[in-house]
Amino acid sequence: MQPRQPISELATHQVTNMPPYIGDQNLWQDDKALRDWVNLFGGGWAQEQLARAGVEAGAALTFEKADAANRFPPELRAYDRYGMRINQVAFHPAYHDLMDLAIRHEVPNFAWNHKGPGAQVAHMALTYMFSQPEGGVMCPMAMTYAIVPVLNANKAAGNAWVPKLLSTTYDGRDIPVEEKSGATVGMFMTEKQGGSDVRSNSTQAVPIGGEKGPNSAYLLSGHKFFCSAPMSDAFLTLAYTEVGLSCFLVPRWKPDGERNNLAIQRLKDKLGNRSNASSEMEFQETWGMMIGEEGRGIPTIIEMVKGTRIYCAASSAAMMRQGLVQALHHTAHRSAFQKRLIQQPLMRNVLADLAIEAEAAVALVMRIASALDKSEENEDEAVLARIGTAIAKYWICKRAPAHLFEAMECHGGAGYIEESILPRLYREAPVNSIWEGSGNVICLDVLRALHREPAAISVILKELEGARGNNDLFDQAVVALKDELSNKEDLELRARGLTERLAIILQASLLLKYGPASTAEAFCLARLGTTWTGCYGTLPATVDIDPILERAIPAS
Repeated sequence: MQPRQPISELATHQVTNMPPYIGDQNLWQDDKALRDWVNLFGGGWAQEQLARAGVEAGAALTFEKADAANRFPPELRAYDRYGMRINQVAFHPAYHDLMDLAIRHEVPNFAWNHKGPGAQVAHMALTYMFSQPEGGVMCPMAMTYAIVPVLNANKAAGNAWVPKLLSTTYDGRDIPVEEKSGATVGMFMTEKQGGSDVRSNSTQAVPIGGEKGPNSAYLLSGHKFFCSAPMSDAFLTLAYTEVGLSCFLVPRWKPDGERNNLAIQRLKDKLGNRSNASSEMEFQETWGMMIGEEGRGIPTIIEMVKGTRIYCAASSAAMMRQGLVQALHHTAHRSAFQKRLIQQPLMRNVLADLAIEAEAAVALVMRIASALDKSEENEDEAVLARIGTAIAKYWICKRAPAHLFEAMECHGGAGYIEESILPRLYREAPVNSIWEGSGNVICLDVLRALHREPAAISVILKELEGARGNNDLFDQAVVALKDELSNKEDLELRARGLTERLAIILQASLLLKYGPASTAEAFCLARLGTTWTGCYGTLPATVDIDPILERAIPAS
């Protein structure tokens, strides 16, 4: 809450040249780019719900709750007062309030509750808005969203769990799912010895009784090294059977109403958000139900990973937007050398460069979400969704930390203190690049998609074709990309550079086809020219900065 009538006439000085309290933000109405891209790709029918969500997600009270949830991190309560094991994590009330807010607005399930054209686009818009005040609650939101298609493909698990996951009621009680009004799920795959190489996992699964295979019960024994949101109602995980690495749904409570043996060992002291718990966990003959075909655990769980990856991209784009909003607010009200900072030529260059990066990010997220919407009816869109998700995840998540650092630098020292949201955003930014496949893993996935999908290259080139002829630099970049895609030598060594160019050229094509001319021109000049270093604030002098900043500045 904004302090009432703070005293500016102090004993030793008068407080001047300081930005006013930023107050409430309307994360939908104030964001012209978001509205335009959502409407373009078919999500405009949800604008009433998106508008309501934008008001609540952007409220000053929401940002204050996010601050409180991070200042008072979760605590492990492995045992109750009598020494009995309960494996609970206690959260600050603000965290529960934020979880309730997100679930009421369908952040984990909008696309499944409102199936149809544009549903995924609108869903990613919700993700984008709610990721701006606080990243910690978005982890269980992402995993709950991503598991629904996996469970729907497994009738027994789907019938029991999906209705609870589609609920718009948050129920934070640690009780069996049958007694709850709503549920969330988590996922953990990695173990100490393997990390991304999940085939090196050592967790074992033994069938209970004589039944084996899908929907059968097993006892799991082993460890998991990075388990986020450990108070989720169930988890998707991997373990070895006699046949091979398989996928299991492990609930907090067993079907007989007893606590499952999920032994939380400790909470991680991690770099990013402090509001959400990340833990290490041991399975000690832990009950689990096999999901999918035995021995096909990786393909089964990868279906969930696809969903969480687009969440990573949307969340990183969102943090860029919020960092930009904070920088615009500060520079519009702070003066130096007889001018507002936002009037200084070099600062304008920096802000405009941040703005075109943020818009290119949200444009790519919404295009991939649109491909997801159309993937069941259109195979080209399905191919684009598969490879585009990895491309967007890699590049947008890579760009976010540097983008937020630049937004912080726009503030100077005022942006470096914890009272500013920027340190929290900056600490959070790297996680999306690491989670669900770090840079090398994602780039190798892009190569695999190019190799396994016969139509992948033609689909990408078709996507770019509509922008040909609008910009010479873009046309030259497409020709160079074709040559690079046809070169099969040292592909793995070149994987990062190729993925980067795919992302940038896809972004440029979207801006050229559908975006404002000023933004598209600036993006092509800055990102496709030969002098680009990756640093912000290096737009050529020919760029028309005024319309770029006018579009980026919050409308209200």
